[in-house]
Amino acid sequence: MRMKKSVRKVWYKHMWAYIVGGILLFLAAYLIIQGIRCNAAVKAGRERLSTYGAKTLALSYGNMSYVDKGEGEAILSVHGIFGGFDQAYDTCKDFSSDYRIIAPSRFGYLGSDILGNGTPAEQATAYVELLDKLGIDKVYLLATSAGGSVAIRFALDYPERTKGLILYCSAMPFTEKPEKYSEYAGPPAFLCNDFTMFLISPLFDPIMGMEPSTIYSMLPVGDRKNGVVLDASVTNLDMARNYDDYRIEELQVPTLVFHAKDDKLASYTDTEKAVKRFPNCTFFSFETGGHLLSGHSKAIKKAVSEFIVE
Repeated sequence: MRMKKSVRKVWYKHMWAYIVGGILLFLAAYLIIQGIRCNAAVKAGRERLSTYGAKTLALSYGNMSYVDKGEGEAILSVHGIFGGFDQAYDTCKDFSSDYRIIAPSRFGYLGSDILGNGTPAEQATAYVELLDKLGIDKVYLLATSAGGSVAIRFALDYPERTKGLILYCSAMPFTEKPEKYSEYAGPPAFLCNDFTMFLISPLFDPIMGMEPSTIYSMLPVGDRKNGVVLDASVTNLDMARNYDDYRIEELQVPTLVFHAKDDKLASYTDTEKAVKRFPNCTFFSFETGGHLLSGHSKAIKKAVSEFIVE
């Protein structure tokens, strides 16, 4: 009897060893396969970036990379987190046949250096220098997500260089001074690498409301890391830290705001409250579309065109 129990214990030990070993082997194979897929995706991402024809200008503080395409009224595109000149241009590509699109990489993203502390005010100043170098007097600012803080700061600091402000599911000013706020608002630095972000991309939909395939427009993540960390530690917090400096009621230019009710990253409710602070604002609300306003390109293009004409 004792022998049978002893044999059974040995059998259980062997069984669990096989199970654990099988799981570890499966995980190892999975990580190897995902690593191969990730490397291929990063390579494709770099090849994709090379098709934009981006240029680099040496400004007084360092380099800024940008795309400059089209003719007519100039739209300065201010991208969001995990962006760069590619995201900035892609946001406006539907307008490239009618307008001149200036799509720079913000501080720390895809070939752009960081000035000082990298505040929205410093980023706006760098944009002014870029526009001077390109011989552009005034622009329409079109900002998405985290880029909203920079675009709003630009419009407040340089109204003489701004024709209008267009905000897509953007960061928005508070309606009252916050008593407290987070010291870091964004993904932790250890996540900002190609392989980790590639592995967690299946979670994009439940967490952010974005298709997992969005990862392919974010790669290479490593080339955007400095910008992501800067946004999380400085840009995204600026309208809270410096609430009194964002005198939205004194804004001298018209504003056009787009937002979807099902946006999981930028609060629709906060936007709905904030638009009341803008003195000359048109607000377009969508039931669906998420943070990327998917499915509304025609309506948005029409609204932007009418905004610029008017």
